[in-house]
Amino acid sequence: MTVTAEREKALLESVPTGLLIDGEWRDASSGKTFDVKDPATGKVIASLQDANSDDAMAAFDAACAAQADWARTPAKERADILRRAYDLINERAEDFALLMTLEMGKPLAEARGEVTYGNGFLRWFSEEAGRHYGRTLTVPEGTLRMQVHHRPVGPCLLITPWNFPLAMATRKVGPAVAAGCTMVIKAAKLTPLTTQLFAQVMQEAGLPKGVLNVVAGSSASSISGPILQDRRLRKVSFTGSTPVGVRLMKDAADNVLRTSMELGGNAPLIVFEDADLDAAVEGAFAAKMRNMGEACTAANRFLVHEDVAEEFTQKFVAKLEALKPLRGTDPESTLGPIVDEGARDDIDQLVQDAVAAGGEVLTGGHKVEGDGYFYAPTAIKVEKGNPILQQEIFGPVAPIVTFSSEEEAIEMANDTEYGLASYVFTKDQARMYRVAESIEFGLMGYNVGVISNPAAPFGGVKQSGLGREGGAEGIEEYTTVQYIGIADPWAAVKA
Repeated sequence: MTVTAEREKALLESVPTGLLIDGEWRDASSGKTFDVKDPATGKVIASLQDANSDDAMAAFDAACAAQADWARTPAKERADILRRAYDLINERAEDFALLMTLEMGKPLAEARGEVTYGNGFLRWFSEEAGRHYGRTLTVPEGTLRMQVHHRPVGPCLLITPWNFPLAMATRKVGPAVAAGCTMVIKAAKLTPLTTQLFAQVMQEAGLPKGVLNVVAGSSASSISGPILQDRRLRKVSFTGSTPVGVRLMKDAADNVLRTSMELGGNAPLIVFEDADLDAAVEGAFAAKMRNMGEACTAANRFLVHEDVAEEFTQKFVAKLEALKPLRGTDPESTLGPIVDEGARDDIDQLVQDAVAAGGEVLTGGHKVEGDGYFYAPTAIKVEKGNPILQQEIFGPVAPIVTFSSEEEAIEMANDTEYGLASYVFTKDQARMYRVAESIEFGLMGYNVGVISNPAAPFGGVKQSGLGREGGAEGIEEYTTVQYIGIADPWAAVKA
């Protein structure tokens, strides 16, 4: 079903464009706005209030003022709010999907998938809110009773990226709400509209004022800078590039803040000679082309055993050539645009550099002419040492390189500063375990190309960050541990 211009206009007009501070939508004190563009057309689709440092601090003051009461709110009440929000998003699933397509570009089918995935974090953490167990036991000497409590860490700064506008917000807000933390969230300036609508839904679900504050702006540092310097802040959670994450960690060190950093990736996808090649092609396609390749978990390097490389490559290229780069609202679209012109230029430069270093383009390798920021789905055959193997591509480009042994594949996979996602295709389960214990990545998919799930801990090692989001581990990131030592109740009797 084709989405009409009237439907798009009505949806965009329903999204709040102000700053959410202490439960009220307000204008920015700067008196300025910034524009949001549709990357499929390059046209402005909305103008939002442009927050500055004063607005950021007003939002943070509201979060701090609400923290004590919110922390004392029973877990069941927090859980009920999250569950109501989950139900409301389900009711408005088409609105959220269309909004993400308009501001980020992904095809509607993928946007609907993100609504399901992202909303799952609200349901998961609504169930985890009341299950965050402590423990009670006697110390080994028998002299004390020990109680271990989990308490909210306190006011949080949440900084989300542009590539998964709903899922990255729910993955941070869900556990913060469940744990009893207040927060200020700053969405990426390229895709802030989904966060605006999500915040409105959280209000409708009954979240008290001041618990969630939203400040969008054209300058990230003017928002995050003053909040990071405030000693009342207790945690920062960031998803984005490694260089920015490193700077934030340095700033966070001054106040010894809890940090969760989900940073860059350079995921290897390893296809061994015994793999089910049809399954490997399907998995590789999903791991690479989901979200136009604009994902930190995207397969970035295709390491294929030399015995099956030709057949794998032929089948994989055929799938790429069947893709249709069209605006995401078009029913035939199977590949959306790159998020902006600068990002597309960066992708194209990586391809040209790879060719200059000896790479052979098998399909694609160029910008798509016309409106918007489309890039042709690309496969490029390269040799070890090609510079594209060391870069996070963040686009629909698949470098393919061969290997001859399990040891060589592991060595090639680990030849990166990053350590987020990885994928392995083999029929040999023993090999799977050997590889899993040898490669340096926080996530591994075995004979599958998409592994993210709200119930699973998500995060990386090395330059890909620290901490975990989702799973039972996700709520731990928003709590501190308190130990209470209690005098032995049998002390008088023993005496």
